[in-house]
Amino acid sequence: MRVAAIYDIHGNLPALEAVIEDIRRAEIDHVVVGGDVLPGPMPRQTLACLLGLDIPMHFVYGNGEVAVLEQMAGKDPATVPEQYRPIIRWTAQQLPESYQSMLAGWPGTVRLKVDELGEVLFCHATPRNDTEIFTRLTSEELLLPIFAGLNVPLVVCGHTHMQFDRMIGRTRVVNAGSVGMPFGNAGADWLLLGSEVEFRHSSYDVAEAAERIRKTDYPQAEDFVARYILQPPSEEEMLKAFARVELK
Repeated sequence: MRVAAIYDIHGNLPALEAVIEDIRRAEIDHVVVGGDVLPGPMPRQTLACLLGLDIPMHFVYGNGEVAVLEQMAGKDPATVPEQYRPIIRWTAQQLPESYQSMLAGWPGTVRLKVDELGEVLFCHATPRNDTEIFTRLTSEELLLPIFAGLNVPLVVCGHTHMQFDRMIGRTRVVNAGSVGMPFGNAGADWLLLGSEVEFRHSSYDVAEAAERIRKTDYPQAEDFVARYILQPPSEEEMLKAFARVELK
């Protein structure tokens, strides 16, 4: 069985479309969507694209979905900083009410058996919650209690938008990176799991994507285009930023 793990799409439909083209060429059997489909500039269209795929799909919620669901329920999400709340409010307004129960039904983790890799656990941030931050540089000592007792050889996560592959105790932990808001090179990052773990990067016409997103009424469209499509921040820059907020 061949599985595509696509994470942190953040409403970037042009990036998702490029990844789907590559997924079809790769003859994928299952797709795991690892959370943070939302928020972003084209949320309704992105969800519709995923739901319309004729491939078996598995969804995991991320902190983005949690925040949007709170907003759809009429509450400003307390964990979201004030400068990002207009994005959450706008995203919630774009979604039909019928999507609320669907998003609320996504689980926190999914397990699949993948060929020679064995049973794989998919989560958004860590297996115990959707917000914890760790990177390839985070101390193994801090992470061991989180990944102990899972009884799987491999865990796939996302949330920090940077691909990595590391061991935590006896568990191999890989980060799928981000489809819609990658840190590093412009494009879209994802994973192909089969006989081994393959880091994939899908290129797309970022200038055309920028124009499509500028035509939306997303509250921070120009900033999204500049920072996450045309010239994403470097891995070095983001590792320094995350070092201030990662697990201690």
